Amino acid sequence: MSFNLLWIRINEVRRFLSVTLNIANAHTVEFYTHDVWERFIALPPAEVLSAVAAGAGELGTTFGFCPDTKRLVDVCELLRAAQDHTLPGLGVFLKRDELLQELRGMGMKLRSAVAQTGSALEPDEFMNSKKSHEVQSMSEVVACLAQHCRVKQVIDVGSGKGYLSSFLSLQHGLQVYGVDSSSTNTHGAQERNRKLRKFSRAYQQHMRGNGKVEEEEIKPVTVEEEVLNDDRVGNESVEVTAYNPSAEKQSKTDSEVEELFLTSLSVDAMEIPNPRVPPTQLSPEEKEKRKRENLERKARNRSDGSKALFSPLTSFITAETELREIITELEDAVMVGLHTCGDLASNTLRMFVAKPELVAVCSVGCCYHLLSEEFLPEKQDLLSSCGFPLSQSLRDQSWFCGRNARMSACLALERVSVGQGIQMESLFYRAVLHVILRDHYSSFKSEKRVGNVYSKTKSFVDYVRRALRRLELDEAKLSDNDIQRYHDTYRERMDEMHAFNMLKVSLAPCIEGLILLDRLCFLKEQENVSFSALVQLFDPLLSPRCYAVVGLKSYDGRPTTQ
Repeated sequence: MSFNLLWIRINEVRRFLSVTLNIANAHTVEFYTHDVWERFIALPPAEVLSAVAAGAGELGTTFGFCPDTKRLVDVCELLRAAQDHTLPGLGVFLKRDELLQELRGMGMKLRSAVAQTGSALEPDEFMNSKKSHEVQSMSEVVACLAQHCRVKQVIDVGSGKGYLSSFLSLQHGLQVYGVDSSSTNTHGAQERNRKLRKFSRAYQQHMRGNGKVEEEEIKPVTVEEEVLNDDRVGNESVEVTAYNPSAEKQSKTDSEVEELFLTSLSVDAMEIPNPRVPPTQLSPEEKEKRKRENLERKARNRSDGSKALFSPLTSFITAETELREIITELEDAVMVGLHTCGDLASNTLRMFVAKPELVAVCSVGCCYHLLSEEFLPEKQDLLSSCGFPLSQSLRDQSWFCGRNARMSACLALERVSVGQGIQMESLFYRAVLHVILRDHYSSFKSEKRVGNVYSKTKSFVDYVRRALRRLELDEAKLSDNDIQRYHDTYRERMDEMHAFNMLKVSLAPCIEGLILLDRLCFLKEQENVSFSALVQLFDPLLSPRCYAVVGLKSYDGRPTTQ
């Protein structure tokens, strides 16, 4: 897609959102206190819900809003316009297979992953279905970009628990640097990758039918026990990592994932451990001898030039980060990010453009509500580089969305459409609580947050009392009957909130689309970027944040096309 055509599509979305963005920016907490329904909707909630269920009607020029009152008068017209201003409606993205075909069209004969590693790892052996789908789909694209650019290094920004990094290194043989701001994530990723590499070798051996093995117990060890027990050879990391109890407490998901992977392997898929006396039964002299032998083997591995294919690093990444300061062995590389939060996705693209060693990028963002905006009308402490807008073209328009609209962009239309809806009761409770705070407490705009009180409550009365205690307010002001009376009064208007939130869900893909088109526009503005595209990598029902921004720079003097 040319820059001119992209800018036409961006302006179409801007025009649509200039009329409809007020709905997306209405805060559900203030739904009753600000009388949101009456302000924006001139229809009964039943008619809105019926139209949403039935589908869109004919497109008009006002997108369903009265030009005088600015209130919605035609739901079908709004829904049709919303569909037309999503990324699929605008026709501005490639499917994953289309991107791979584009790369082949650029003269690159892409090899399969199985050919590189000998046998294919199945990511669903050690990840849940959502993460497995994401990692498998994205890793193939990243590996193809690396092949296309003839590089072996990948920088995974915001690598988190290291699933993508581990799979890229194990399955595709790439040298991956996983950079995350959390030292807990880094340590957990390092330990997980060490285990997965051990199991992947056993798994591949089993797939080739090369041996029968027995399962060995995996348990935390101290530094000394690690050295005494160490049987790692070949490309295993030579670093001795101390056991960190805090890593065990990271999350239940970590242990569950590893448990799924271990239990999925049959008994004969594990290596037979060399018969040996357990360290606890060794004499001090024997312990010292075994420790010395293992350290000598580690030294030989190090002198042979073997090195870990996945290196987790802890660093807070910004657009100004000097990558060579945190990655001393950095060569030309592909930069990737799988569901990088807020401004990190924008900074990933800025780094790609600014750093000559970065030859390709594949970035999937998320958490749009955490983006910083340069042109918000309310006062704010601006960062040196805001996350939105990213392109100079939208910056010249001083365009902004607003935090509530960006929060709406995180809603998943596909999931809501199949009945995986919004938790309406919790939103209703919070909105009615706001009425109570307005009527009885002068601090209803307190900086304190209610937090996730709903999940612990048994009734609305219980919810309000817990919330008042969280906000450090005097709950004795209200009796249980007073609280219940608020619930019963507004319960009759709950359909308004339900209908309004369904409209916000319908607008979500349009707001997300503008954010992603802005990022694509940024790449197309750059002279050193030879190819750029939005690519749908994932099934939106499994992974709602399914679009990647992909970019390539020219290399070897051979131009590619935008």
